[in-house]
Amino acid sequence: MRAIVLAAILAWAGLALPAAHAQQGGGGGDEIQDIRVEGTQRIEPETVRAYMRLAPGDAFSSQRLDRSLKALFATGLFADVTLAREGDVLVVRVVENPIINRLAFEGNKRIEDDELVKEVRLRPRVVFTRSRVQADVKRILEVYRRSGRFAAAVTPKVIQLPQNRVDLVFEIDEGPLTEISAIHFIGNRKFSDSSLREEIRTKESAWYRFFTTDDTYDPDRIGFDRELLRRFYLSEGYADFRTVSAVAELTPSRESFVVTFTVEEGERYRVGTVDLATQLPDLDVESLRALIVPETGEWYDAEELDETVDALTDAVGVLGFAFVDIRPRVKRNREARTIDVTFDIREGPRVFVERIEVTGNVRTLDKVVRREVRLVEGDAFNSAKLRRSRERIDNLGFFEKVNIKNVAGSAPDRSVVQIEVEEKSTGELSFGVGFSTTQGPLAQVGVVERNLLGKGQSLSANLTVSGRQSEVDLGFTEPYFLERDLAAGFDLFRRTKNRTSESSFRERSLGGNLRIGYQVIEHLRHKVNYGLRTTNIEDVGSDASIFIKAQEGTQITSLVGQELAYDKRNNRFDPTDGYILRLNNELAGLGGNVRFLRSLVGAAYYYSVLPQWVVGVQGEAGYVFGIADDVNIADRFFLGGDDLRGFDVAGVGPRDGATNDALGGNQLYRGNVELSFPIGLPNEFGISGKLFTDFGSLTELDSSGSGILDTGSLRATVGIGLGWRSPFGPMRVDYAKPYLKESHDKERAFRFSFGTNF
Repeated sequence: MRAIVLAAILAWAGLALPAAHAQQGGGGGDEIQDIRVEGTQRIEPETVRAYMRLAPGDAFSSQRLDRSLKALFATGLFADVTLAREGDVLVVRVVENPIINRLAFEGNKRIEDDELVKEVRLRPRVVFTRSRVQADVKRILEVYRRSGRFAAAVTPKVIQLPQNRVDLVFEIDEGPLTEISAIHFIGNRKFSDSSLREEIRTKESAWYRFFTTDDTYDPDRIGFDRELLRRFYLSEGYADFRTVSAVAELTPSRESFVVTFTVEEGERYRVGTVDLATQLPDLDVESLRALIVPETGEWYDAEELDETVDALTDAVGVLGFAFVDIRPRVKRNREARTIDVTFDIREGPRVFVERIEVTGNVRTLDKVVRREVRLVEGDAFNSAKLRRSRERIDNLGFFEKVNIKNVAGSAPDRSVVQIEVEEKSTGELSFGVGFSTTQGPLAQVGVVERNLLGKGQSLSANLTVSGRQSEVDLGFTEPYFLERDLAAGFDLFRRTKNRTSESSFRERSLGGNLRIGYQVIEHLRHKVNYGLRTTNIEDVGSDASIFIKAQEGTQITSLVGQELAYDKRNNRFDPTDGYILRLNNELAGLGGNVRFLRSLVGAAYYYSVLPQWVVGVQGEAGYVFGIADDVNIADRFFLGGDDLRGFDVAGVGPRDGATNDALGGNQLYRGNVELSFPIGLPNEFGISGKLFTDFGSLTELDSSGSGILDTGSLRATVGIGLGWRSPFGPMRVDYAKPYLKESHDKERAFRFSFGTNF
C-alpha cells in the first residue's frame, strides 16, 4: 500500500517538478545529471542504482520514477524508499530491511524445533521482511493443522539489535487437538455407519485412543478414506459405487470436526462369464486358466482382478513373452446384475530399462537399494518385477517411505526407473520387561544396528534374564557376502536354563555359530550353518532320576546344519494368508564327543474365511538318534507349555516313574488348529478372540528301564484365548483343557504372556 501511495505522490511530483524548476530560474534541464543514494548500510550504492530503471542522462519521467520505485521495493531489501529531485540530481533515500540474527520458537511442545525449521523459509543472515514473516506464520499453522491442531496460534516477535539486526521469535500457542467428534454417512443402505467406520482410517475421538492420532482431523487422511471406501465397496460387488463428497465441518467451539461422507452404493453384481483372450502367437491360454481368481457366480471383487493380472503377467513372462499388456475388460449386465470379465493378453510396447536412479538415501549406499531391485539396466520393463522390487526395498526396514516411478527415457522404447526413499533410524536401544507362565518374569536389554555404516549389515547384542533362563547373544550378518546374494554371519552366545522344576538339573552352554544363506528361487531360501558349543549338565539334585545323573558333566558338540524354507505368507509376524514349509537337519560328530542326527519338518497354512476371521493350521515332526552313542538329554526334544497348551513345560513325554523327572524324547510330533476372530470391539483395540486345539506326542528314549513311563500316545487339548496387540507389546492369555492325556502328564490350564520393548 505504501508503494502505491508513494508512486501516486511521485507521479504528481513528476508533473510539478518541471514547473518548479522553471520558477527557480536556475540552470539545468529535465535530464538527470547524477543519482545520489543515501541511507545504505550493508548494500553498496551501485547495487541500488542497478535495480533502478533510470540512469544519468535520462529525463525526469514520472513513469520511469514509478517503475524504479516499484523495482526497489520488489527486491525485498528495503523497508522504505523515497525519491526526491534536487536540481539535476535524483536523490534516492532508502531504509534497509534488517538482517535476521537469530531465529527461535517458543511455546512448541508437540512439534520439535527441527521440524519447524524445515518448514519456514526465513533463516539467520537472511533479510527480514514482514511479508516473509507472515508467509512463515502460515506455514507453521499449516504444520499444526496437519497434526490436528486447528486452534493453534502463532505470533511473530521482533527484537531489535544494533547494526540493523533483529532476533525473530515465533511465539506459538499450540492449543488442543482438534478431534473428530462424529463421523456420519449419507446414502448407505447395505452397510451400517458402524461397519463403514471400521473401513476408514479416520476415527471418532474416544478416551481409549490416546496412542493414536487417527481421531484428529487430517484432510489428507479424509481423501485416503474416500479411496478406502471405494475399495471396500468394489470388493463387495458394488461396481457402480462412488463417493459423492466428504465434508469436514468445524464445530462452533472450534474444538472438533464433524465429518460427513455422502455415498452412492449402486447395485451389487456377481461375476458372469470369465474368459481369456490373446493375440499372441504360440501362447496356450488354456494352461493359464488355473491362475484366474474370479469364479462365475461369486460376488464381483475388483481386488481379484488385480491379483489375476499380476499372476498372469508373471506366468506369461516366464513363458518367454517379455512385453505383454494384460487388461481386464468388464461388461456389465445391469438387468441380470452380472459382470462378464475377459482378461485380454496383448503384446505390450517394447520398452527397456535405460537406467535406475536412486535418490533420498543420505546414509545408505546406492548398492544396498539396487541389489533389491528385480530389474537391471537393459532388461525388458516388467511392472510385476517393479512391484516386487518395491516390496523387497520396503522389507529392508531402512526407509520410512519408498516410492518407485517409471518415467520416459531418452527414446520411446527407453524407460527410467526412479526410486525415491526416505531414510529412518535403524539403530535401536531396547529395554524389555515381561512375564509368562513359561518363562516367569523377564527382563531384556539389547542394542541393534540394522544398517551398519549404510552397508545393510546387521549387528546386535542382547541380554535376557528370566525366571527360568538367562542368555547373552552377539550376532553379525552381512546380507550380500562377496557381493553375492549370500547372507553370511556369526553368533556367539552363553545360555543358562533352569530345568530343576521339571527335570532336577541346570543346563549351561557356551558357543557360537557360523551361517550362510541364499535365495534359491523367489520365496525359497536355504541356510547352512556350523556350530560349536560346550554344554554342562550341573546342579543335579540328589533325588534326581538315575537317567539324569548319568548325564551329568560336560559335552562338546560340533555340528553342521541346514534349513530350507519356502515362505509364501503375506506377513511374517501376523499372517492372514499363505503358507510356509520348513526342513531342518543337524549332524553332530565333526569333532567333539557328541554324535547325533536331528531332523525337523514343519508347515503352517493361514486362510481368511471372513474379514478378520483367520484359520491357522500348523504342524511339526522331529526325530533325533544317536550315532554309536545315546542322545544326551540336552539334545532331545521336550513338549509342553507354549507348544502344547494345556500342559506344563515338559509336561508330556517320557518320565521317570520314581522321581517324576521329565527325560525328553527322541521322536516328536505336534500341531494345532486355531481360529482368530473379532470379539465386537473396535479394530484399533487390537483385541481378538482365539479358539484352538493343540495335539501332539513325545516318545522314545535310547535308555530303557522298568521305571520309565512312556506310552507314546496322542495328547490333545481344546481351549480359548484372547490376544491383544497392545502399545506395550503383544499380550496373550489362553485357557486350555486336555481331553486326551496320560495320568503321569503335568497339566497347566492357564497360560499368560506379556512382553514389550521401550
